[in-house]
Amino acid sequence: MDIYKTLIISNMQKTERIRDQLRLYLVTDRPLSLGRDIEWIVSEAVRGGATMVQLREKEIDTREFIELALRIKPILQKAGVPLIINDRVDVALAVDADGVHIGQSDMPYEMARRLLGSDKIIGLSAENMEQVLEANALDIDYLAISPVYSTATKTDTAPPFGLDGLREAVRLSKHPTVAIGGMNQKTVAGVFATGVDGIAVVSAICSAPDPAASSRELLKSARL
Repeated sequence: MDIYKTLIISNMQKTERIRDQLRLYLVTDRPLSLGRDIEWIVSEAVRGGATMVQLREKEIDTREFIELALRIKPILQKAGVPLIINDRVDVALAVDADGVHIGQSDMPYEMARRLLGSDKIIGLSAENMEQVLEANALDIDYLAISPVYSTATKTDTAPPFGLDGLREAVRLSKHPTVAIGGMNQKTVAGVFATGVDGIAVVSAICSAPDPAASSRELLKSARL
């Protein structure tokens, strides 16, 4: 088998693996964690079935962020769950995370890919259909459709896609897709019916009295 065919097969295998890993994607949020340790929430969420974890820290300094990521990394490695760093390519490099998630106003994708290399996961947020289509020209690993519903978690977002918009975005995107914004036990069945590969969950896990039970209920509600 020549190198070109081997590369194609490898890329296809990576894409299929990421589709599975996006199924229940926890995005951490310190203010929504009710004063509890992020490590504990992550550990419990994974015990309940979370398949990918994005460490999102907006208010702590770089050293604290790195130290937290280094404490969480072995928890996820033991469970075979990827660690994704939000925004901060420098932190992802420092802790050798599995990947990074970037928004439209963060480091340009091409620069992030050059720094991280081809093996790392790079996710990108899309807030409208134009951005969904533009992302097709990039070899990102997944696309986050944001927001599906309006949510108190983030107030600086674009108008919601809704289920019809999400369905169209999934149809148009050539990448694995994950839905974010308003994901909870009441909404996930309808969201998965659009064909999206996964849901990115914040408050429904971070604020839950029992993050492990909430994770299991989300998967149950989604009929997965």
